[in-house]
Amino acid sequence: MLNKLKVNLQYWLPQHGLTRLVGRLASAKLGSITTAVIKTFIKQYKVDMDEALHSDPEHFKTFNEFFVRELKPGARLVDERQSVLTHPADACVSQFGPLVDNQLVQAKNHHYSALELLGGDHSLAEEFEHGSFATLYLSPRDYHRVHMPCDGTLRQMIYVPGDLFSVNPLTAENVPNLFARNERVVCIFDTEFGPMAQVLVGATIVGSIELIWAGTVTPPRGNSVYRWNYPTEGEEAITLKKGDEMGRFKLGSTVINVFSKEAITFDASMENGAPTRMGTAYAHQSSMDSDDL
Repeated sequence: MLNKLKVNLQYWLPQHGLTRLVGRLASAKLGSITTAVIKTFIKQYKVDMDEALHSDPEHFKTFNEFFVRELKPGARLVDERQSVLTHPADACVSQFGPLVDNQLVQAKNHHYSALELLGGDHSLAEEFEHGSFATLYLSPRDYHRVHMPCDGTLRQMIYVPGDLFSVNPLTAENVPNLFARNERVVCIFDTEFGPMAQVLVGATIVGSIELIWAGTVTPPRGNSVYRWNYPTEGEEAITLKKGDEMGRFKLGSTVINVFSKEAITFDASMENGAPTRMGTAYAHQSSMDSDDL
């Protein structure tokens, strides 16, 4: 009964208004109040500050600075094997597997289409037909910077407006089409093994989504899908290496990767509910020889 109430309440909440309010508070320099909130958050969610570059809560002038905190050098080691794709974030595996009829699994008895997720572009969705996907949920305690699972050159960025439901497991199991109805930023990269989509999904009280090449992505409110195309060659091309930071959540959410047909094989460690650690093995390029694995 309580779970049903938690889900139903989200339909009635002023999602965008609440998120803007929390975003302003999270970016405000409130001195001792900010420090007290950070200390309470660390205790409540058991955040490991020993691995943070700055472990003292008083170092952070705003809650957002704390939330997107850097890690100490060497806190995450990236698997450098050429054939290995690495986890883009500290998170938990929500769902993963093949696209069936161009559908992704959201939760038991809930599916949604790659076409909707990627912003309604049929030609783009066709690039991932019969491909594979993985959905990674970032909890409040996690490190909230998102990194590249492989080398890639940015081809396109798509902002898709939408709702701001929570993306925790309870909501994923009860709100149909959740990840295709929430606000999100879709990043399309060209890689050695074909196209890859890295989708950053917004959620309730997620202050903003920030990308290293674009800053905070905040198009005007409305129902329009915005697209930016980027050069894939020359000095202006945006090319990132495996393990490079590509974006961050100011308050947490979900990352979804979509891969093309027969491009990758998921690592044996992948299972629903399993924790992930940025830089560790996530998948292997199907085109590589087994000796490279």
